[in-house]
This record gives sequence, C-alpha cells and structure tokens, in this order.
Amino acid sequence: MARLVLEQRSDFGDYSGSKALTEVLEQENSLSNVRLSPDGRHIHGILRKPKVGLVTFDKYERPQLAQNQKKLDLTRTVPIVDVLYLDHNNNSSGSAGTAVVAVVYENGKAEFWKFQECKAGWHLLQTSDLCNRPGPRVVSVCACSNLIVWCEEQPPSESFSSTRNKLGYCVCRRDFEVEEGAVNLGGVKITLHNNPKFTVVSSGECVHLLPDLTVKPLLSISKFFLSWSPHHDFFRISTTCRNTPLKRLSAKESDFRRLVTDCLGYLAALEPPEIYDFSATGCGGLLLLLSTGWLCLLQKDGMLQQLYKMAENVLVKSGTHTSLCMYQDTLALLVEQNLHLIDINCGRELKKILLKREGLLYANRAERFTPHLLSGTGLFVVVKETDCRDCNSKMKPSDFNTVESNPPAPLLIEAVFEEACKYYQQRSLSSTQLTVDTLKKGGRFQAPISLASILTNYFSTGSRQKVAELSQNGGGGYMAGQDKLMGSLETELKALVSLEEVKGSLVRGSAKEVEALCESLVEKEVARVLSSSDLDKEALLYLNSIFNIFPRQAWRAAQAALQLHYNGEGSLCSRAPPDVWKTVLSPVSTSRTPANLPFANGGPKHNRSLQDDHIANCKAKSPSSTSPAVLPVFELLCHSVFHFQPSWLPRFLELAQNQGTSGLGLSLASSSWSFSGGRGGEGRENHMPLYKRALCVLSSLNPDKDQQQDLEVELLLVSWRPNAILQALRILMAKQEWERVIQVAQKFCKQSPLLNKEIFTTLLCEVAQHRHLDPYLDLLWALCPEDLTVTTILNLVLKTLPSPNTPPSSPSFSMSGTASPSPAPFADSNSSQLTIGLLKPLLSKVLQRETKPSQRYADILQSPLFPPPALPRQPAEQAATDPSTDSALANDITPALLAEPPEQKSPTHTAAQRAEVALPANPV
Repeated sequence: MARLVLEQRSDFGDYSGSKALTEVLEQENSLSNVRLSPDGRHIHGILRKPKVGLVTFDKYERPQLAQNQKKLDLTRTVPIVDVLYLDHNNNSSGSAGTAVVAVVYENGKAEFWKFQECKAGWHLLQTSDLCNRPGPRVVSVCACSNLIVWCEEQPPSESFSSTRNKLGYCVCRRDFEVEEGAVNLGGVKITLHNNPKFTVVSSGECVHLLPDLTVKPLLSISKFFLSWSPHHDFFRISTTCRNTPLKRLSAKESDFRRLVTDCLGYLAALEPPEIYDFSATGCGGLLLLLSTGWLCLLQKDGMLQQLYKMAENVLVKSGTHTSLCMYQDTLALLVEQNLHLIDINCGRELKKILLKREGLLYANRAERFTPHLLSGTGLFVVVKETDCRDCNSKMKPSDFNTVESNPPAPLLIEAVFEEACKYYQQRSLSSTQLTVDTLKKGGRFQAPISLASILTNYFSTGSRQKVAELSQNGGGGYMAGQDKLMGSLETELKALVSLEEVKGSLVRGSAKEVEALCESLVEKEVARVLSSSDLDKEALLYLNSIFNIFPRQAWRAAQAALQLHYNGEGSLCSRAPPDVWKTVLSPVSTSRTPANLPFANGGPKHNRSLQDDHIANCKAKSPSSTSPAVLPVFELLCHSVFHFQPSWLPRFLELAQNQGTSGLGLSLASSSWSFSGGRGGEGRENHMPLYKRALCVLSSLNPDKDQQQDLEVELLLVSWRPNAILQALRILMAKQEWERVIQVAQKFCKQSPLLNKEIFTTLLCEVAQHRHLDPYLDLLWALCPEDLTVTTILNLVLKTLPSPNTPPSSPSFSMSGTASPSPAPFADSNSSQLTIGLLKPLLSKVLQRETKPSQRYADILQSPLFPPPALPRQPAEQAATDPSTDSALANDITPALLAEPPEQKSPTHTAAQRAEVALPANPV
C-alpha cells in the first residue's frame, strides 16, 4: 500500500548565499514576499522593512561558475511592488539557463533584468516608465501572455473628490516583446478607470481583479470581483456566493461605475463570504479560500465550483498564514503548519501532513503534477513511498494524484480484448464465437494487440511523466516513432485512465462522495453532449437516460451549460454559445416526437382552433410502440424546467425563441417556428414551432388543470403567433377572466392590423353573447380597427346575437322556465340582450370617422390634370342583388338619429327595427 511522504529536495546548500536566504525566510511575514522562478532555480526576496530592496538566490547547473556571477541584489528607496517573469512561457529547451524578469516599483518605474548562466549572471537590460502620467502609485502588477497589467492610483485631480480614496484607481496595460538585448514596450492603454483598489492576478489568458481587503471598502464594491479576458475583450462580474457569474459585459465600457451599476442593488442584499487567499491555476482558473472554510475553484468560464470544505475544528481567520496551489488533480492547502492534500475529483482529503515550520506552496515547471513546498529549512516535495520491506524506491512524483495506485494495466488490457470480441462478433459473418484467447493468439486482429501494447508502455514506470514533459515542452519534433504515437494518444489514454479511476471511486467512496461524483459527471456529460455539433440518435438516447436517472443533477447541469439567470427585468438570459443553442433547438424528428394528451382548456371556438390541429400533430407524430419515447433536447429541458421551476417555462420558451431568431440565423429560426400557410401548415414535418413543442410537453405531464391552463396561456402569448394569441384569448374567455382578456387585447392589438381586427371581432362577438364585458366596453371600443365600418359591425352583431330560444353561451347564466316568443323592445335590467345604447359609442365613433374627409387621396383630388374616370353603370337587377347595397343601413343611421329620443325616430329607423333580428332600444 502506498503512502504519501514529504521528501526534502534541497537544504539551500546548492543556492548562492544560502545563509542569507535562511535569514530572509526567518523574518516575520517573509513568505508572502518570496517569489520563485517557474523552474525553481531563482528565489527572490522582496524586502519591505527596515530596508527596501530585493535579494536573489540562484541555483547553478555548474557551481564553479557561481563565484564570478553577478547577483540581482537591489537596494532602493522606492518600495518594490512585484517581480515578474516575462518569457517563461516561451522558453524552449535551447534557452535553458536564461530568464528575463521585470522589477516593478511603486512609482511606475520598471527594471528589466536578464539572467544567463553561461555569461555574467544577472545584467540590466533597460529601465522604463510603465505609466505615462506624473505621480503614479502602482499597487499591484502581473504579466499575462504578452501583456503587463497593473493597478495604479489616479492623481487626485482626475477622480471625484468624494470618492477619491475609494474609486481613485485605474487598471492599465502595455504590450511587451522580449528580444535578445531589450524589451520592447507598447503604448499604455487604460482597461478600467474610476475603480477601487484591485489586486490583479494573472491565470492563463485571463486577468482576475480581486478586491483589496486591507482597506475598508465602499458600499458593496468588496462583494464581487471581476475577470477580464484581454483576447476576447470582455469583463465578467462574479461573487463568492453564486456559482454562476452575475454579468458579462464588453470591455469597451471602461468606466467601473457604469460597469457595475446594474449589479449594486442586487449585491446590497447579499453577504458573500470574504476571500482569505487565492492562487492562479495557470489555465484561466483561480483557487479561492473563503471565510466559510470552503475551498473553491473559479473556472475559466466563470463557474464557481466548491472543491473542499475544511473541518469545523480548523479555524481560518483573517491574517492566518495560508498557501494553496493546484497540481493537476491534486490540491494542496497549507494552513499554518498543517498541509492538506485533496483530490479535487471527489473532494476527499488524501493526506494531512504536520510540518515543523510554515511554508509556501509553489509549482515547478519541470514537475507540474508534484506538490512543491518552500520553508525556512529547504525545498520539499510530496511523493508516494511504497510500504514494502524489500523495496524502498519511491514512485515518480508525476504519478501522484490519488491515494490508491493507478488502475493496473492487466485489467484495462483484458477490457480491451473483451470489447474487441463484441466489436468483431457483430461484424462477423461466421457463426463461430470469438473469445479473448482467440484474439490474443491469432494474428488476424492486430488492433487490440497494438492497443494492449500501447497501454502496457503507458503504464510503465516513468512513461506517463515522459510523455507529459514532451507534450508540454513542445518536443514533438524530437520524438522517436513510439514517442510520437504516445504523444498523439495521450488525450485518449488519459480519458481511459480517468474512466477507470471514476469506476474505482464509485466502488470505494462513501454515499456523499458518490453523490458528489455523480453530480460532477452529469454536469460534464450534459455539457459535452449539448456542445456537440451533430447530435445523433445514440447521443440523444444517452442524454434522455441521464435526465431520467439523475433528474435533479441533470437540471443543475443544464442550468450550468446554458448559463441561465434572471436579468432583473423578469426575463431569462443565457450566455451559452450559439452551438449549444443550435443543439437545443434542433428540429423535431417524426420518429422521436412523444405522444401527448389533449389540452385541458376547453375554450369556446368562435373561429378555427389551434387546439385540434396541435393535438392532431402530436398524435400523428406519436410512436406506435408503448416504450418510452426519446425526447428531443428542447422537450427534455422543458420537462426539467416544469418539474423544478414551473414558473420558468414561459420565460424559457421566450429565451429559446430569441436565441433561435437572433443567435442562430434565419435558417434555424425559419425551420423551427416559421408562419403557417394554411390550417395544418404549422404542424409540418420537422417544422413544428417551439411553442407547440412546449405545449406538447405540458399536456403530456398531466399537471393540475388550473396550473396547466395558466401555463398554456403564458406559452401561447410569449410565442407572439397570431393564432396562438387568439387561442389564449379563448382560454381566458372560457375561464371568464375578462380583465386579463382586455389586457391581452390591448397588448397584442398593436402587433398588426390583421391581428387587431381578429381580436376585436372575437371580443365583439362575446359582447353580443353576454354582459360580462360591459365594464370594459370603453377600452374595447378604443381597439376598433380603422377599416371597420358600421355595416360590418352591425352585420357581425346581428349574426352573433343568440336567438330568443337559445340559452346564453356563458356558463354563468341560467334560463328561466320558458322563453318569450319574441324579445321586448326594451330589455330589462337583468337581461343579457345587447342594446343599441351599448353600441352607441362605438357606432358614433365609426360614423364620425367615416364622415370625416379622408386625407389619404388629398393630393390626387387637388390635381387638375386628369379628371377621375367615370364609374361603369350597372343594371338595376344587379344593383338590387349586390351585397354592397347593405351599406344603405349605415347611410340611414346618422349621428343625429342616435341623438334623437325614441319617440322621435325617423321611419328609416323603424325599418331598421323590423330587421330579421331586432336590437332592443334600451334608452341611455
């Protein structure tokens, strides 16, 4: 059984000035001022008190040269902010023993030094001014790729006096290029201004701006931090109490106050934990040690992942000495003299080592996967030591990633041959059963034999470390044939080994560890499937099984993959890339659309209904078998949204439609929700609109009837489809929610004249049926379309009026014993009969509009050049039978007639009362 031990690599005897180095490390709070080179050969000590300066201790490959070499020891009057290594990312094997550093001072000066072991050691290349303004004060600095980024205090004249001490800083950057004898600097560019004091931290291609906790912050500015991507030109605002970013904004906005204004109100109600310590991961991420005891990883995409919770008896307070660093899959945390080694895959503590003195964790470029520690007595590494009597050899540090040994090669090799048996048997025309022994002995199947040989070499001692070093140092050109093959297969082999490690963790882990591992796996798998460019049937079936087996974990994973959050205006937002949404909004296939149940609205159908068409579409596409249907991605997500956040379903549909029309181009938008050309046009194969797909899901879930109807209405309205809006109105009218009906009508009548006319005529028919809309008639008459005439209105009302022997359509009315043979000319107060008095405001408005001179053709009427053409004469018989003669009814009803009392009405009005269905003249 292997155990973890601390092995000393150096007692500083191989460094120049080892005695002075020990004295520097024994000073109080000295470890926070120590910087190590990426290769561990140079140790820099920044002196703060009582002297100000820099001392450097170098390790030479040839110690005999150390006596004549120049050291980088500086004594200055201006404090040093930091020491940056500029070319360590570009160092190749041919430039070993060479380093270029920048020593940055508070006054904005920068000294560039170069180390060459084969020459004179350290020598000064140049001295430059980083800042281009007088009197700057640099508070933090870092190097990111080919940029030097720093935070400096602005002169008082350039900042607001009231917030001068709090928001009087700016973040600047300069490009640099290291040449043989100089460092070329680009111009100064301001990335952010009017910001608080930030600590700039570089990690990969990202720069994180962390709040300075040494000063009392202003309002809520210490409750969040920023991440800036120079190459993609955006800011990301995050906080330590949310696992997703608050906002992502373009870096074109450089004013800090404008950048965070939208978030301050939300942050004022939060109490996020403080950041006690941090460490860059080197690949865009950031390790954070929080005041709650949680150790979290801020990933490159802005997601905050909780890795490890410290025990309650381990109290970390502000000012406690801590150090942390990540080594591939292993996290090292040092709290005072206790070193904790944690497996980040499952959050389990692998080992706790008690140290004699406090130390500083660091990463060594040559051994990236091995924890390195600097203390006052030397340099140490954590390695595995086999507890065997006959063997005292230690394992390679690069193999350190978990307590258990790596999966044995024979098990994986056996699995390879078993899988190969299945593969060849499926494609074999022979009835002979293949066995593992047949594959091993026969010479026909070379693929499993070759893979078994590769696995054997990969698990041999030192092979994985060698491949990792070759791939990291870019030594592909120097590899032999086998090394090239191993380098190309490195990713696949790592994935295979990781899979075996996951299997082992599931078998050995506790219930909580298995739950955490499952959630992590589900999140990774959902993100991987949704990011795939071509989602085939097998991948879709696999995604369905994940959502069925791990519903809650899959919902969280979907939220993370789509980066869903509310924007403060009641709408959902997503920062997922277009490729993910393209997978989510893929068109429905005929063979995989689920069977569905009918709607529960049961609304009255004045025109043709979407309901019948939609149910027919769902039933036509339903599979004939009784096995569970394979749902498309959009339907899967709708299921999860309904189960865990039902109120999000309409907002999710709205977000999906916006992503389809704006983010994915016209092709996908038109194929997903194009307007129909006929009754069944919207349900064509592979062109089902998104709102119908969401309705299919809703009807298949059998929720509470009221809840289902409410969600149906919301889904229909957010679709912005004319037929869907009319269907939503019918549902609301069936539920007798008349106030909501008028609100919907007022909102959507502005969408188009045709929809305005459809809504108005539908509601006018309701007015003719019952008296529930009477309190809203003034609002309804205001929606009357301009092209509607009095003739049209009266014809529509007369056709819709219920006959005397027909009960009212509204379910709230009850008929008396017998109906009168003909309606009375004046309706009683309890009658549901429509009267002329109720229609008078509408008819007056329309008549005034008809009698008012139209200015549409004013320019033609004023032109004397061409007389208007004469109208063709029509025979008297044709004029008598022409439907257009119905306009005589409109010509006889004038505003003066409407103003007359009942007893003085003209004979024309008497003729109108003798129509087939009369309107009672209820006086106004």
